[in-house]
Amino acid sequence: MTVKIITDSTSDLTTDMARELGITVMPLYVHFGDETYRDGVDLTTEEFYKKLVQNKVLPVTSAAAPGTFAELYDRLAEETDEILAITLSSKYSATYEAAVQGKELRKGKARVEVIDSQLAIGALGLVVISAAKAAQAGAGLDEVIDVARSSMRRVDVRMAFDTLEYLKRGGRIGTAQAFLGSILKVNPILAIKDGYTEAVTRARSRAKSIDHLCEFALSFPHIEEMVVEDATTPDEAEMLVERLSVRFPKERIYRTKVSPVVGTHVGPHVLGVSVLPKR
Repeated sequence: MTVKIITDSTSDLTTDMARELGITVMPLYVHFGDETYRDGVDLTTEEFYKKLVQNKVLPVTSAAAPGTFAELYDRLAEETDEILAITLSSKYSATYEAAVQGKELRKGKARVEVIDSQLAIGALGLVVISAAKAAQAGAGLDEVIDVARSSMRRVDVRMAFDTLEYLKRGGRIGTAQAFLGSILKVNPILAIKDGYTEAVTRARSRAKSIDHLCEFALSFPHIEEMVVEDATTPDEAEMLVERLSVRFPKERIYRTKVSPVVGTHVGPHVLGVSVLPKR
């Protein structure tokens, strides 16, 4: 039986991508006051970013409960005897712990393994895609885990911001703290390293920050997979895809949206590119 792959909604996989690759996406939660929404289920990306900008109070996010993971494991155990869950970084969320605890609550007999990707957004998505493709090709659980871990070691991501205010307020700012308090109007470029948000550089304009994303992606001589994603600036994302197509076929560049849970912490104008280099 085919290994079943689970990830969470911060992987930013589209519904079509998940369906095509047989990936089950566990939605995390966004809370606007007393209103609770399942990420990507009860609230569209467009609706979320409108609410984010209009609300004076920043929403909060939360992980799915261990019992919810247990229910999902049991449902998938009716279709397979091997399940792999790949979650966003445990430094950002309690999702990994919930997924692990869910193993103890399940009733099914399938073997379940959980990986803390130490990543998020498109970088996590690329790891999950590589695991799902291996599973579809007939690999067993141990081999799929090896593929996922290999992808985790290779994948890299850059994100362009116009403000760090959301990361600061959400407590996920990491080493980008060093960019706060600058008297200059700068556009920070951040990465994810060892599970944390890491400062890379500052660009003097939005155009220069997009140049940096392009140069970053084109610096890899051999690319296996690539994701370009935006929150509310699709024109910028499409322009970036066009520029990257000189090296990598644009029809093979995954285009996704930054999910509401991630958007809570990064804001409405983030633009990102994730690259999985070939081995």
